[in-house]
Amino acid sequence: MERVGILVVSYGSREASIIDSFCRSEKYNIEIYVADKQRNPFNVERAKQHTVIPDLTAEKICQFAEKYKSEIDFGIVGPETPIIDGVRDIIEEKTSIPVICVTKRYALEASKVEQRLLLQEVMPEANPRFKIFDPKDYCDKSSEELGNDVKTWVEALGGIEKIVIKPDRPGFGKGVGVGGEHFFTIEQTMEHFHSIYGGEAKERVIIEEKVEGEESSFQAWCDGKSLAPLPETRDHKRAFDGDRGSNTGGTGSYKDKTDHLPFVTPADKDKEIEIVNRLFNRLKKEAGDLDLRGMPFYAAFMHAKAGPKILEINSRPGDPEIINLMPILRDDFADVCYKMIEGNLGRVEFEPQATVVTYAMPLSYGSYRNKFSGNPYVDLSEAYKLTEKYADKIRVYPGSMELRDDNRTYALKSRAVCVVGVGDSITEAREVSLDGIQHIDGSLWNRWDIGSEEHINKSISHMKKLRNLG
Repeated sequence: MERVGILVVSYGSREASIIDSFCRSEKYNIEIYVADKQRNPFNVERAKQHTVIPDLTAEKICQFAEKYKSEIDFGIVGPETPIIDGVRDIIEEKTSIPVICVTKRYALEASKVEQRLLLQEVMPEANPRFKIFDPKDYCDKSSEELGNDVKTWVEALGGIEKIVIKPDRPGFGKGVGVGGEHFFTIEQTMEHFHSIYGGEAKERVIIEEKVEGEESSFQAWCDGKSLAPLPETRDHKRAFDGDRGSNTGGTGSYKDKTDHLPFVTPADKDKEIEIVNRLFNRLKKEAGDLDLRGMPFYAAFMHAKAGPKILEINSRPGDPEIINLMPILRDDFADVCYKMIEGNLGRVEFEPQATVVTYAMPLSYGSYRNKFSGNPYVDLSEAYKLTEKYADKIRVYPGSMELRDDNRTYALKSRAVCVVGVGDSITEAREVSLDGIQHIDGSLWNRWDIGSEEHINKSISHMKKLRNLG
């Protein structure tokens, strides 16, 4: 078997699922070189070389790549921060190792403001109404004038319950405030606004209309010349069951056995593809052949009465959404990566199965507790043993977990571990995922309604109502 050395820049469970996919290759002898945020136990076990770079700075990642450049054939990057910081540009310039992610210039995730302006230029009908509040525009104005402008725009959108406040910079799934859920009075609205706008950074803030509908996640691998759309997934950002609580990096997600979700029609999926391709073709006019290689568009869509609207665009694989897909990838992922590098990707094939991802988190995550000072030790052994029952229908991917000198694993501050269930239906996949979650021993918590029949039926009914079908 041909040996292939792969650099993986890792943050958590998302990259564990990518590494797992590489390691399932029946065609190549895969050797993994991991630049990791922490000593992820899954990655440590599978890596030929593993290093910890807590801040995941592009320069330090490049130094690791340089050390093993004669053994690394290509690299792939999962986390957003190194991509935004230009890790691909640096590694390719200094080592000539091809890297699968967009170049720094096309990391759209770096600015929600620029995303909105791009979408307004290319596909305004997919853009919610929005207004940008830029500190540069208020240098010579009083705080009272700024407050009046904010209040006037809030009223123009229909009041507090009709708005969303967003920071310009990426918030890793957090930082977004929704009227009627995170703030209820004009005083609370202004407090949330100033929590982003204020401070030394003086960050731009977007206030946009809250779009009523149902959300889906669109992802596509790209060889720089064309997009290969992937099956749709549904992410759950809110901390608690019933989509309540603060926004998080994602508490879980599900995928149906088809390429579209139960509440979305094939025509809706086609419309998503059309919108993203128009954005892609606009960027291709100025980009090089391979600048957009990787996953330039991981887009959150809201399916509304007037059609799909884009909530935000990310320039990397989704976490948890890509985790739904990697276990059921039919193609050899190393081959998929080589095709992206060579510029001849075409389609990416998946098994026609449903998947459910459930995350387990530390008690202090998602504002569940202000503080937890108990033992962070987590034992995954009983969850791993479920492969005896489910075989390849279950995957356990540690995320924000650390393998320490005592050879035990400990939960850190973010999403600790996810369990993927695979089945012929969402219900079947959910049962497997929750069985795995229940076999984890540790002070963690999780949502119980990811992919639930009740939640899905509610989404279906909502879309029928919006479309005047029910």
